Amino acid sequence: MSLQLPKLKKINPDKPKKKKILLLSDDLRMFSGIGTMSKEFVFGTANKYDWVQLGAAVKHPDHGKMFDISTNVQKETGISDASVKVYPWSGYGDANILRQLLEVERPDAILHFTDPRFWGWLYDIEHEIRQNIPIMYYNIWDDLPYPLWNEPFYDSCDLIMNISRQTNNLVKNVCRSFPKPDWAVQWVPHGINEKTTYPLTELSIDWNDYQKMVKEFKAVNECDFIIFWTNRNIRRKQPGDLILSYKHFCDQLPKEKAKRCVLFMHTQISDNNGTDLSAVHQALCPDYKVVFSTGGIDRKQLNWYYNMADVTVNIASNEGFGLSHAESLMAGTPIINNVTGGLQDGCRFEDENGDWIEFTTDFPTNHNGTYKKHAKWVKPVFPTNRSLQGSPMTPYIFDDRCDFKDVADAIKYWYDMPKEERNVCGMAGHEWVCGNESNMSARKMSERFIECIDDCLEKWTPRKKFTMYKIEQLEKNEKSGVIV
Repeated sequence: MSLQLPKLKKINPDKPKKKKILLLSDDLRMFSGIGTMSKEFVFGTANKYDWVQLGAAVKHPDHGKMFDISTNVQKETGISDASVKVYPWSGYGDANILRQLLEVERPDAILHFTDPRFWGWLYDIEHEIRQNIPIMYYNIWDDLPYPLWNEPFYDSCDLIMNISRQTNNLVKNVCRSFPKPDWAVQWVPHGINEKTTYPLTELSIDWNDYQKMVKEFKAVNECDFIIFWTNRNIRRKQPGDLILSYKHFCDQLPKEKAKRCVLFMHTQISDNNGTDLSAVHQALCPDYKVVFSTGGIDRKQLNWYYNMADVTVNIASNEGFGLSHAESLMAGTPIINNVTGGLQDGCRFEDENGDWIEFTTDFPTNHNGTYKKHAKWVKPVFPTNRSLQGSPMTPYIFDDRCDFKDVADAIKYWYDMPKEERNVCGMAGHEWVCGNESNMSARKMSERFIECIDDCLEKWTPRKKFTMYKIEQLEKNEKSGVIV
């Protein structure tokens, strides 16, 4: 199927031309984690680059069309010359579609964002792409052992930006055959938008509406303490384990106090890749309140949920970054994190000198609690079971599982803490996420993108071009004594 091609626009010859980046990822208009972050860094760098996206979705309703969303981006960002186009596509595209886009759009670089196995065809043709433009990759890989089978993917990239500090170390240790220069492997964590996720106060425009929502929620559910969980209902996110942990937490409380608690889960109640959470609730803890939010919500509503919560939980058994923990901190709400993958970053473990721990070849993870001192905004839960999972596409990866009793104890830690003290801890997290050390704000993410992309465009070296000869021509040259 051919693409719907854009109409040509008039060009102002006096205006400096911006570099154009072709993004391969989930459609930035979608609400997946990949889609959300794609929108953040595209919008956040639209003053610096023109963007074109091959926007993926499993069954995209706009397949094969083209949408110029520049006007919307200009209105939302205030960037008068923002240029963003989206070519929606079902699945993850193919080489022919990419060749069409390269011919029509003439980008200065390709940026790929999500699991590389979904776009295997891209790396099959990297030799022809990198003769002309660099391939950049925003890497989401999350856990040990070192994924050595990813080496061909990483070797095919001119720049690799990594969403967590552990991921950054993984890449350096996987690229063994052809070690990359320092500038080509960079730590660029996901960034949370401070304009849409923030602590609500009486000075907030939507304060009254928010207060009304909170009052209604607590009245309907007769609760005082809210545990929030927002993730997709899939196995590695451990939603069933969380319900079991919640039951164990409630069992420790006097009956009347347990009745005033609620586990609030924003997710699909049933998913073929997860479980039937309603059935889990009814079987394991029918006497305790579990409330589900299943519909689509906007960023304002999600921010209200984070603000309303007393604590946000993420106990995924492996996690590249985990948006919910950073969003919760940006909203000023403390967190519970499993110590695995990118979730370790939000814990900010300290070494003997009080510095944020670094991951190295000799120390690739802190899952076993080598360092236990952590930031005040988090109650980490160390895995008690590590199993090796795998598939033909992903031969091996550790699955780090928490004991449900430890998670229950972490919930009780925040429950026992006075609300005023919890708020202080949550606001400390907010300040850290907004600051220069964590780099977890959308503003810092965009700044890091610009730094890394500009550096790559300046330093990358095109692949050598080779001339193809027919055998007859080679034989003729040999007879004549001409060396080819």
